Amino acid sequence: MNSRLRPELGRLIEEDVQRGPYQSLDEFIERAVSLLHEQETWLASHRTEIAAKIEEGYAASQRGELLDQHAVRQRVARIVSSCIASLTFSSIASYFIPCKL
Repeated sequence: MNSRLRPELGRLIEEDVQRGPYQSLDEFIERAVSLLHEQETWLASHRTEIAAKIEEGYAASQRGELLDQHAVRQRVARIVSSCIASLTFSSIASYFIPCKL
């Protein structure tokens, strides 16, 4: 399979291969495609939930039930803290190291 990339995208990839743990362009592309596939699979499997949440938020905004900036920042901080607390070294490393630990 052949593909053409915009020159600026090619430069970004070359920079990442030179700076990162990837031994080759093929290894970088395999990792990038795997990550994108995981994201797309997750989005496809949660599409109904996401649409429902968007509709719920829109309906709340139409009723004037909006959160202020401070409340939103606090909620996001709690979510991020919870996510960070659930991470393990292996789960973090798997995003940066293209091999099994």
